[in-house]
Amino acid sequence: MSGRSIVSRALPRTGPAALAALCLVTALTAGCSTPEPRVTRTAEEAGRNVRGESAPGASSPYWVDPDSDAARQVRAWEKEGREAEAKILRRIADRPVADWPAWDDPAPGIRAAARSAARTRKAVLLVAYNIPHRDCGLYSAGGAKDAGAYRSWIGAFADAIGDAPATVVLEPDALPHIVDGCTPPEHHAERYQLLSEAVDTLKARPNTRVYLDAGNPDWIDEPSKMAQPLRQAGLDRADGFSLNVSNFQSNERVKEYAGRLSDAVGGSHFVIDTSRNGKGPLSGGREEAWCNPPGRGLGTPPTTDTGDDRLDAYLWIKRPGDSDGTCRGGPPAGDWWPEYALGLARRAAS
Repeated sequence: MSGRSIVSRALPRTGPAALAALCLVTALTAGCSTPEPRVTRTAEEAGRNVRGESAPGASSPYWVDPDSDAARQVRAWEKEGREAEAKILRRIADRPVADWPAWDDPAPGIRAAARSAARTRKAVLLVAYNIPHRDCGLYSAGGAKDAGAYRSWIGAFADAIGDAPATVVLEPDALPHIVDGCTPPEHHAERYQLLSEAVDTLKARPNTRVYLDAGNPDWIDEPSKMAQPLRQAGLDRADGFSLNVSNFQSNERVKEYAGRLSDAVGGSHFVIDTSRNGKGPLSGGREEAWCNPPGRGLGTPPTTDTGDDRLDAYLWIKRPGDSDGTCRGGPPAGDWWPEYALGLARRAAS
């Protein structure tokens, strides 16, 4: 997922060559979210905590995947005698992180997660990330082949949730990429329509909360520029908006921005991704500061105890330890990178 751009205004309609140049510029200041879905594989068989005991995520209302990449890495390191590193990595493995359901068929993974979560009386945290023309052809390019395919996919997504309690972050980057001009104008109307329909499809489930993604303050610098796009995408029927997905902006900066954006859209609630913002963004050298930046750390653990009436939760939406892309020696975007995960955990904010 890109979405780290600092382009501050929508640009005029461009031809293919100009658009390609624009996207290259965007890539230099943008980040990629998880392009490969990371949904639990054997959740039904592993309805237990990594250590078989109460974990840091136990006080959160969200489900902890007992067979996440981090949890499996902990078990592998324990078998190898790497107890100290395994203990540090539990700072990720024992906490709830979002699942990014599969792009071909999201239903099996969602159903497995929901069944596992039901045994612990927790809600699942999901990311819908399959909008057509996704990521402007950058690291996380792809998405559904057309509007019809997307409608079928989001319908299957919602049906798989059923009556289970769930929180869905809807299409990271989709709206900011309209605002920054990276998504071609001819796709704007369709994107607004699909997002609006997706809100309704998901909200038809009785226990599903939906947050439309609104980028981060280092991307769309003036929050008022996101207000009308959010409205057009159905914010009035959603539960709010999400910020800082896959990025590193500090809680203080994001909350200040969120408050101004909330004021601009009538007091909407919001959630913040704190998965990797414990040390804030990379300073200096802005080129690809979003992509596997060194020296970062886990941020505020997932919680709904925020002390702010409009801030519904701090969430780990980006899966800590999943690569942003092949920059800085990383594996392909979305692949598990244990060394990077361990670094994040070592430098955890708490």
